[in-house]
Amino acid sequence: MEDKKVLMRKCLQLADRGRLYVSPNPMVGCVIVKEGKIIGEGYHQEFGGPHAEVNAIRSAISTVEGAEVYVNLEPCSYFGKTPPCVDLLIEKRVKKVYAAMLDPNPLVSGKGVQRLRDAGIEVDVGLLGNESMKLNEKFVKYISSRIPFVTLKIAQSLDGKIALENGKSKYITSGSSLNLVHSLRSEYDAVLVGAGTVRIDDPELTVRHVKGRSPVRIVLDGNLTGSINAKVFDTKSAKTVVIYKSGIERKNLAAKRKLSLLAKKGVQLVPVDARRKGRIAVVQILKVIGQLGFSSILVEGGGDVFSQFVESDAADKLQLFIAPRILGAGKTLADGVRIRSLSSAIKLENFEIEKLGEDLMVTGYFDAQKCRKDSPED
Repeated sequence: MEDKKVLMRKCLQLADRGRLYVSPNPMVGCVIVKEGKIIGEGYHQEFGGPHAEVNAIRSAISTVEGAEVYVNLEPCSYFGKTPPCVDLLIEKRVKKVYAAMLDPNPLVSGKGVQRLRDAGIEVDVGLLGNESMKLNEKFVKYISSRIPFVTLKIAQSLDGKIALENGKSKYITSGSSLNLVHSLRSEYDAVLVGAGTVRIDDPELTVRHVKGRSPVRIVLDGNLTGSINAKVFDTKSAKTVVIYKSGIERKNLAAKRKLSLLAKKGVQLVPVDARRKGRIAVVQILKVIGQLGFSSILVEGGGDVFSQFVESDAADKLQLFIAPRILGAGKTLADGVRIRSLSSAIKLENFEIEKLGEDLMVTGYFDAQKCRKDSPED
């Protein structure tokens, strides 16, 4: 019989197939084993569709009664868009369920496991729990807090500059990095930039260089200073949301006119109260974005926006692309952050470095606890 870890790792591989299609649901894979052989497997293929357990049972080449079921997330115990998976497992009389981790939703965590045990089904929780947690890091953050998972995507030169003195940053890194960035965009619900980036670089923020869905584009434009003709406001290619200061249209006739024009273009307009030095606080921005149903955000700039997220301790992950170029005088990713001593410097953990064409890609976490090292046990 295959090693239990091998079987759970197969669940994770199956789950990953749904990466671009299941958000805001988690990625889940399922493997069914009977008499030492895999008799069925499946994964959650799209949001609103059958769950992994259902697809695995449907694919089974024999009855699953008395079988062992491997799944990387606790089977659901409540009615959502589909019936509870625990009911199906109980009905089919499986013998044992291996779940990599409990459901992170505090309202339901452990309830699926308990119902299975109450029905006489053995349950083991924690096998490859860390790997499962990392696979679904966006879902884990969002479902437990209703705040989206935030990744800062930054391209910079070897001397740490994200843009020239005039603000231009298109393009610092190579084509290999650009392709990967487009792939990353397709994995997030939304991509976020500030008004300055829209004004200077006029980005489309869509997925074009690889196959994949384009995320919703979110523009932070508190004072509504952006050009109405910017590419990001063409909603034919992707949806766009503009977050601005609540009530500014009552003080500024130009802002009121701009809101009207953006609405005609199909842009979703979201007013938020400015509470901090005339600025919209990052925590307020994230709450609003979470309320809109976006579970993950890729923040692409610029430096002022990066600084706000870092200073507010609002970012979970960093993906830094470093090009072998020296730009000299220019802007850095956190010019707006003030650190008073080396001991209070912001430290990133769980670093990984990868060669990407002529560039380097560095991935790290602002808080390692958001990607736990220890497997969760029940």
